[in-house]
Amino acid sequence: MMGEEPTGPAACQFNFEKLLPGLKEKRELLEGAGVKSIDELFADIPREVRIDSLDLPEGLVECELASHMRKLLGANRTSRDMLSFLGAGMYPNYVPAVVKAVAGRAEFVTSYTPYQAEVSQGLLQALWEFQSLMCELTGMEVTNTSMYDGPTALGEAALMAARATRRKEVLVPAAMHWEKKEVLRTYTLGPGLAIKEVPFEPATGRLDLAALKPMITDDTAALVVSNPNFFGVWEEAATELKGMLGGALFIVDANPISLGMARAPGEYGADIVVGEGQPLGVGPTFGGPSFGILTTRKKHLRDMPGRLIGMTRDADGARAFCMTLQTREQHIRRGKATSNICSNEALCSVAAAAYLSLLGRDGLRGLGIRLGKKALQLSERLRRVEGVEAPVFRSRHFNEFVLRTRGSVKAACAAAQKRGILAGVRLKQHFPELGEALLVTVHEGHDGSDFERLAEAFSEVGR
Repeated sequence: MMGEEPTGPAACQFNFEKLLPGLKEKRELLEGAGVKSIDELFADIPREVRIDSLDLPEGLVECELASHMRKLLGANRTSRDMLSFLGAGMYPNYVPAVVKAVAGRAEFVTSYTPYQAEVSQGLLQALWEFQSLMCELTGMEVTNTSMYDGPTALGEAALMAARATRRKEVLVPAAMHWEKKEVLRTYTLGPGLAIKEVPFEPATGRLDLAALKPMITDDTAALVVSNPNFFGVWEEAATELKGMLGGALFIVDANPISLGMARAPGEYGADIVVGEGQPLGVGPTFGGPSFGILTTRKKHLRDMPGRLIGMTRDADGARAFCMTLQTREQHIRRGKATSNICSNEALCSVAAAAYLSLLGRDGLRGLGIRLGKKALQLSERLRRVEGVEAPVFRSRHFNEFVLRTRGSVKAACAAAQKRGILAGVRLKQHFPELGEALLVTVHEGHDGSDFERLAEAFSEVGR
């Protein structure tokens, strides 16, 4: 006869001790390790630095643990819970449900590197489609299946330029995210490349062409231009830069969403195009995972890192996809390898391919135009707030802009946060010449009422 159903903690309790090794198994494990006791495993650690016990609470059964974790997480506030104007490279663009459904399929989520092409045609085709979309978006001829993120793509592009030109100097804009510059310096430290920063014009925020010209020498491997730049400003002279570089390569670091409404970098002379792919159907998720875009021209194909997927014919003449090129040291002679970067962000690439296919050319263009209009609308509203200068730079902007406050921008952000608003990214630490400056970003979900809330928060500080 069955007993009564358990209630309370016992109802959801599972005896996890059954999964732990018993005495017999422990003895076998210790013998295999060549020791007689668990203490012997830690004999190399001096006794005076060992911790005898940890002050941990008693274990919880599964349902109690789930309840405890929910309470802990309930104390957090995310950008979804607040009105967020954060950006600076990571953008909470809306991800359609169909994108999540495609990227969430088990065939994509659980698949490993498609070394066996004959059993990986679905994934290989999805990645080939991604490559085709990236080439169309950037106006370039070849792309790989992704890098880790935008900064690593930039680092690899700098190394590509150094290999292609046999030069040792890379020029980058001062108006670039500080963390991106740090990743670039890390990448180029070993090969001994010099990174030099090109200043921006104080009035416009654009690249200072007068300062740039004397910096271009016979040692210059590449010039990197962010378009739009970190301040959200369009580099309107980008189309003229290729002609100034001589034998140096022209690297464009682009926001992929902006390419729906702007000229493709390949059309104005870019040799390599890189970018942060996160806005293309991948959520910010606390900074990652994401993927990096790296596209180039065919003549630089052999200098390109990562994997390339190609379309061919199988023995029966049917269309087939395979990994065409892997210039990785594990696959070819180390002396011929271009990079040891291997694992990529294929799942995020699949999501981006689904996102771009869903939006199409017109949808992506419409999104870019809406973001530009919203940024203009917000700057005009903030300009009417006493003590706020918006935007700081007299230039055309894309989806973000810099504002400046008469008083402390830290106090303004604190006042906004009390109202449930994340006002933006403070710039004083990294761009002290801008004073009390804040980078404000608009998102596609923002509307006029959101802009009014931010303006009211700043008005409160000015009173």
